[in-house]
Amino acid sequence: MSKKLLTIFSVLLIAGFVLSACASPTSVATEAPAVTEAPAATEAPAATEAPAATEAPAATEAPALNPQNSVDDWASIIKQNLDGSEITVAFATHPSTDAFQKMTDDFTAKTGIKVNWEVMEGAALKDKQLLEFTGHTGKYDVLMMDGFWISEYVPKGVVLPLDDLLSDSTKTPAWFDYQDILPAFRNGLGMYQGKTYGIPTAGESRFLAFRKDLFEKYNQKVPTNLDEMLAVSQFFNGKEPGLYGMAFRAQKGIYFASGWMTLVYNFGDGFVDQKTWKSRMLEPDVKQSLEYFTELLKTAPPDVLTFTHEEATSAFVSGKTAMWYDATALVPWLEDPARSQIVGKIGYAKPPTGPAGDGGVLAGWNMAISSDSKKQDAAWAFIVYMTSKANAMTYIKNGGVPSRTSILKDPEYQANNPSAQAQLEAFAASDALVQRGLNWIPQTPVLGKLLDRIGYYGALPLAEGMSYDEALKAADQEVTDILSEVK
Repeated sequence: MSKKLLTIFSVLLIAGFVLSACASPTSVATEAPAVTEAPAATEAPAATEAPAATEAPAATEAPALNPQNSVDDWASIIKQNLDGSEITVAFATHPSTDAFQKMTDDFTAKTGIKVNWEVMEGAALKDKQLLEFTGHTGKYDVLMMDGFWISEYVPKGVVLPLDDLLSDSTKTPAWFDYQDILPAFRNGLGMYQGKTYGIPTAGESRFLAFRKDLFEKYNQKVPTNLDEMLAVSQFFNGKEPGLYGMAFRAQKGIYFASGWMTLVYNFGDGFVDQKTWKSRMLEPDVKQSLEYFTELLKTAPPDVLTFTHEEATSAFVSGKTAMWYDATALVPWLEDPARSQIVGKIGYAKPPTGPAGDGGVLAGWNMAISSDSKKQDAAWAFIVYMTSKANAMTYIKNGGVPSRTSILKDPEYQANNPSAQAQLEAFAASDALVQRGLNWIPQTPVLGKLLDRIGYYGALPLAEGMSYDEALKAADQEVTDILSEVK
């Protein structure tokens, strides 16, 4: 064999050995002695150990960048994409707002998103939100939206639909857990005509709070029906200097209508027929409910016709009234030593029943994204963080309002919240209304107009001595005219 051919043969033999060594570590071990001097043979083990797949940090640490893992992992990704963003949120004065504000610094630190807060009384909030929308200023990114407003905001295009965001796991990680929000709140507060426009943050019913010390002092029974509640309220009215029977929202206009709605379903089917969308203002049960409400308000402080939920709560926690009938969401204010003079003296009870049975309230607040927002990703990140199941207990410990099943069933929450059982009974009363085929908040785009006029005329018997029949007849005419606007 020529020297040239011998050289070629040797090169081919060595190359074949090296290829087989890369393909099969086992064959290297068994065949290595046949080429004892070949450098590849002695270095082959290094070749088998060289692949970094088993040690590569990128492979083992990749899940840390997965938003599903934890709030911190998600926040790191948000910060990479949105660091330096700035959003403005428009919220109402409310315990839930107080809680969210306490969580804001942590949100900003984790995500890099700065939050500007504008907080105002509820009626002023709606006016401001609609004013900014009409001018399409783009000032607000996140809106605190009352369940009363959704049937007006959606047809006008004030807020964005959220279903696509909820179904996108990169935008809404599993730890958010939308299904954990109470079904009644998801469907009754955040949805309109089958689509989601708001994430419930402070779902509420209404129930009775009372001064345990006064009830014990005067040996009074906690009322279980409306007749008993009126009688007890009349008993306490003037019983002691500066003491009144009941604190109730009743400011002329929408707040009066809201207060009246607390009771109207205990007497019948409400202000409008929710199937035909005709006025019910002249029905006997509506008149009966107004007569009852007016008599109850006569046991309240004399300026009750100026009371929103804030003034009603202030009257109760300052010791002016023996009872208070309002939102379950306001319990944090009642139990706040910095705000309440009667902490430790308050008892809670389910909503009293009426002639038509239970007709509990189902209302509350949502977070929504303004359709004019130019920072929708940052707005949604704020909503996800603040309203998630992962942060729900932090929200509650900061004075927030439970809207999630996991919180209401949590032993720690139940042990530390004296109103927990009464709240569950209040939500059961709300469900009783649903079983009757009624929405506590009628879903019509003219609801705001309706309630303003209903609340105006409803207050007149107490405010001006107008007869019930005259007030209801005038209300019926306006309700009929307003409903005719809906095409």
